[in-house]
Amino acid sequence: MTGFDIFAIAFLLLVIVTLFAGVKTVPQGYDWTIERFGKYTRTLSPGLNIIVPYFDRVGRKMNMMEQVISIPEQEVITKDNATVTVDGVAFYQVFDAAKASYEVSNLDQAIIVLTMTNIRSVMGSMDLDQVLSHRDEINERLLRVVDAAVSPWGLKVNRIEIKDIVPPADLVEAMGRQMKAERVKRADILQAEGQRQSEILRAEGAKQGQILQAEGRKEAAFRDAEARERSAEAEAKATQMVSDAISKGDVAALNYFIADKYIKAFGQLAESPNQKILMLPIEATSILGSLAGIGEIAKATFGDAATAAAAARRGSVPSTGPATPPPPPSPSPFSPQR
Repeated sequence: MTGFDIFAIAFLLLVIVTLFAGVKTVPQGYDWTIERFGKYTRTLSPGLNIIVPYFDRVGRKMNMMEQVISIPEQEVITKDNATVTVDGVAFYQVFDAAKASYEVSNLDQAIIVLTMTNIRSVMGSMDLDQVLSHRDEINERLLRVVDAAVSPWGLKVNRIEIKDIVPPADLVEAMGRQMKAERVKRADILQAEGQRQSEILRAEGAKQGQILQAEGRKEAAFRDAEARERSAEAEAKATQMVSDAISKGDVAALNYFIADKYIKAFGQLAESPNQKILMLPIEATSILGSLAGIGEIAKATFGDAATAAAAARRGSVPSTGPATPPPPPSPSPFSPQR
């Protein structure tokens, strides 16, 4: 092999190496910066790119996808001098590869330190109760401050989340006792309120019951008065009829009136619960005489038609002997003595 052949082979290899050095393939989700003699010139986007070999070189390969970074634990003193341990996560995305490459050194460490500093600043201006209950507000304030701080670096902070807020053990125990006391207080208040409402309802029920009872007694008294009024009117009317009959010379009506009162009085004596033995100081013939007087009144009232109907009913029964006229009625004990 001559020297010319060796030169040709070396030149061919140099051309091939140069071609490979000038062709760059950037993967999706990344941007590469190009430096010429150590100075930034341009940024390669994903895909096939051509550079000037031996003069240009790849500077930084920046990840343009959204990334997450953990914020380590740190102790924070709140406004009311309570010490809590806090950690979190941050989500950011590079939108300018050149700035992220040449405006800040060690990008991840810068984001971590900046976030931790602002966590101490934000949470240190709040009380412990606010720190424990206003986590969304803390995240929002941190995001606003950190995003404004990293904007010159070509970054966009999308979210900052506080993961854990751990108070000291003695403080947790005190909070537990406080929560228990608060719940007991609420339970006592609710129980007292329930008893108060129950007493009110019972009083209202008793009031309504008394009102209804009073209305019932009022209605009953009204009905009793009305019944006594009707009874008095009937009694007066009966007395007037008897008086009219007496004035016309009908003594049987008076006998009926007195006999009716007499029998009712003895009926009330017989129905008395304390009465065990009833002795009647009257004779059966006297009562029969009174009944005969009542029969005479009925005969005078209804006339001979009732007498004929009664006779027809008696005539339907065969008699065994000659008809005997009824004995004359015995005088009533209530008849006036002539």
